Amino acid sequence: MAIGYLMIQTRIADGAVPLENVQVTVLDDQGNRVYGLTTDESGETPRVSLETKEAGLSFDPNYAGDPYVSYGVLAQAAGFQTLYVEKVPVYEGETAVLPMTLLPDRERTPGGETQSITLEGPAVAGKEVRGQEGLDVEPYVLRQVVIPTAVTVHLGSPAAYAANVRVPFTDYVKNAASSEIYPTWPEAALRANIYAIVTFALNRIFTEWYRSQGYDFDITSSTAYDQAYVYGGPVYESVSVIVDEIFDEYVTRPGLYAPYFTSFCNGTTVTCAGLSQWGTVTLAQRGLTPLQILRAYYPIDVVIAEAQAVTSALSSYPGTPLKRGSAGLDVQNVQNDLNRIRRNYPAIPAITDTSGVFGDSTEAAVKAFQRVFGLTADGIVGKSTWYKISQVYTAVARLAELDSEGARLGIGTVPPDTVLRLGSGGNDVLTLQYLLSVIAQFYPTVPGVRQDGVFGSSTRQAVTAFQNMRGLSADGIVGRATWQALYDVYLAIRGSLPGISDAGYFEYTVRSGDTLWRLAQQFHTTVDAIRRLNGLSGDTLYIGQVLKIPTPENYGYFEYTVRSGDTLWQLAQRFGTTVDAIRRLNGLTSDILRIGQVLLIPND
Repeated sequence: MAIGYLMIQTRIADGAVPLENVQVTVLDDQGNRVYGLTTDESGETPRVSLETKEAGLSFDPNYAGDPYVSYGVLAQAAGFQTLYVEKVPVYEGETAVLPMTLLPDRERTPGGETQSITLEGPAVAGKEVRGQEGLDVEPYVLRQVVIPTAVTVHLGSPAAYAANVRVPFTDYVKNAASSEIYPTWPEAALRANIYAIVTFALNRIFTEWYRSQGYDFDITSSTAYDQAYVYGGPVYESVSVIVDEIFDEYVTRPGLYAPYFTSFCNGTTVTCAGLSQWGTVTLAQRGLTPLQILRAYYPIDVVIAEAQAVTSALSSYPGTPLKRGSAGLDVQNVQNDLNRIRRNYPAIPAITDTSGVFGDSTEAAVKAFQRVFGLTADGIVGKSTWYKISQVYTAVARLAELDSEGARLGIGTVPPDTVLRLGSGGNDVLTLQYLLSVIAQFYPTVPGVRQDGVFGSSTRQAVTAFQNMRGLSADGIVGRATWQALYDVYLAIRGSLPGISDAGYFEYTVRSGDTLWRLAQQFHTTVDAIRRLNGLSGDTLYIGQVLKIPTPENYGYFEYTVRSGDTLWQLAQRFGTTVDAIRRLNGLTSDILRIGQVLLIPND
């Protein structure tokens, strides 16, 4: 038989946290064990070979069977729910990369609750009628075409009750292409289809097709209305390489900047006015280029344009690749980001070159990063590497910021006893929003929220999504049961993950206008403490510099703002200290507390 390949990745929190020592079992379609694997420090298993069918079968639209062999994958780790993904397609000559997002489990025992995902075959083999509707003429809603940080996908038809997931844009495109067509097709056919998929998604976002109708998502996973997206599905190497190259390019008309409405269907069991997926194979075999294939189905004058910006980037791509011999602030930014990322991904070596100079160690770090994240390992920071570094750094930095916010809020182990609903405000709402923000990093169906102390519609939406995830009454009201569930999940995250640590400091990226004095005031520390922790000899800071900021734990206490119902006894029980210790630290002569009072809570 023919041979294909499979690799499993166990990374969570938008890729910020790789899970090491996850036990992975690969099973055949009869449930027999084929491989037993273990993830490494980057959250990856070795690539393994598996028997499959010959790739040529995927070129024949009349072939009645599946041109691949399916396998099951089971992932188990202490501190996480077990995950089983069934019917993972493996194609001849292709490497399937299966991302497995494990959910924290407070019981912390492998073999407990199991989450199951059953995959279907690619949409091109289906018979569902495509009812895609959209705008391909003015007016358009947005003023420019940008690549979004992420796309919110509704996992069902528009009006159906289903979860939303927020997915990095490039990950969405890779999944959609891997879920729509066969990765073994000719490269020109793959590129034409990927252009159509990218453009279709950008058209939905650019025209605010669903949001203008009152929906809280950008696109659906239903092929009857949009294009395929399979939550938990694999991505194939041939697709991934192309997406990394052209993810910010799209189809448009001369003189216009708006994404064309690139409708499509398989062209055999389902026909439509747009692109024929099977037809792209025939045209590619005849030697047509991707643009010529697109012009065979869309207006003859369509062109490929490049988006103006990528909103996920901390700074815009400099326009030319960075490589050995490059120098300047852009190189310095890459070095700072990689040195921070390597703390979560130790396979990336430390950079010892002079700051801002792209030398041997910078090249080695870039190559290692590229290998870890499936990019071409050439040591050159081109467009795709630049934005991937930015994406991973943002995720890693966000976890560090959440860690510091938790320390400042004084989150303990006992939930508040208040009831919160739309219109509520105050410190308990801040606690709620903080918990939701942490949980959203690890549970894709829970949206993140702004931490402003106001229980608005976005907070209610996040609460409802959390309640649905936990099987609670989804009323958007935070009562005793919801508080307890929030704390259970939060404590599972704290207990199971290296991404939120107790290192005694958090990391902060210097912004315009920052000074050591302002940072000391903002984070309740001192200028000397920041200098000592970072080995600084002066007060000079530069934008993009990563500083370690001491958390209150470094001083033997943290600050806590008194809420309704708090007593010294309750606080002592919640934070593992004594009433006398709190009294002494705060100079209290009585047990009377007032709402809004700031107490110092000992943590030793």
